[in-house]
Amino acid sequence: MSPLDTGPRFPEDRGGVAILGAGTIAQAAHLPAYAQYGVGVSGVWSRNPATTATVIDRFPFVDRVYASAEELLGDPEVRVVDLATGPEGRLDWIEAAVAAGKHVLAQKPLTLSAADLARLPGLLARADAAGVRIAVNHNGRWAPPWRAATLLLRGGRVGEVVGVTHLHDKPLPPLVGTPFDDVPHMLLTDYLLHWVDISRAWLADGGAGRVVSVQAADSRVPGQPAVARNAWAATLSMTAGSGATAVLRIVGNVVGSVPGCPFWVHGTCGTLRGSVLLDSDWLEVDDGQVRTAVPLHGAWFVDGFAAALGELMCAVAEDRQPENSAADAAESVRLVLAARDSADRGGNPVAVGP
Repeated sequence: MSPLDTGPRFPEDRGGVAILGAGTIAQAAHLPAYAQYGVGVSGVWSRNPATTATVIDRFPFVDRVYASAEELLGDPEVRVVDLATGPEGRLDWIEAAVAAGKHVLAQKPLTLSAADLARLPGLLARADAAGVRIAVNHNGRWAPPWRAATLLLRGGRVGEVVGVTHLHDKPLPPLVGTPFDDVPHMLLTDYLLHWVDISRAWLADGGAGRVVSVQAADSRVPGQPAVARNAWAATLSMTAGSGATAVLRIVGNVVGSVPGCPFWVHGTCGTLRGSVLLDSDWLEVDDGQVRTAVPLHGAWFVDGFAAALGELMCAVAEDRQPENSAADAAESVRLVLAARDSADRGGNPVAVGP
């Protein structure tokens, strides 16, 4: 099989990016990705000056450290604001960027607030009127095995999707003592969002239609420390209008010598099998007779981060909505909020309206 083009794509002009909220993830993934792909970074800002004290020394291609968010938003050299703050107040930052005439790449989740979802259509209308594009950093969509699977599904390689399955066969990231542990149902609402987002996309790309029902539960597990606020096990299932399903499973803090996140996409004409993260990347197509390996290159970290920005910049250059638009990302937020509600109701299914 010929290699698929899963990597980042940029327009000729890839400059004028500024990072608002240049904390841990921005410095661990965004800036290394932009350095690798020649993105011009006009500057960065963080609430805590100590956070950005060494940024220019470590990333010499960054032009400056802004003294304030207002200074960043007022810089005429900035065309795209990479908004890497937390979800609380994120729509306020997006509104400020839109008012300043800047395109926005917002960190995921776009929000975890139903009230924010209700105000989003008005914000998007104002952005459209201003000629501004808003995308969300769903970088997992460009993890090479996932992106290759997406392209194969769009090409009808396994027919109509019947089911999607994900398993976390790896340790959990450090949670105790972090802000993530304070987020209610964190595994369902935040950590699994990348998996919810790609599964929703695969169901749609595979002809299954939109998700109409979500069911979820989380629980504490043996060996989980008492100081851990959040459950360490979670199962989330989604049902599409066609009857196709997607199931996401975190069994807990897995102990294993070959960690990864295996997945399966079963279709009416074949199956996609693969894994992602922790150097486990692979993908194959099984047509019922022959299993064919799909050549892959790159990695989720950091190519996926570059690709999410590149898709926004290409959309701006081509005068279209980005694939990872805020309107599209909001649909994934609706699903994780439904998963949270289902867990709060003892695992009862929650209907998801149009």
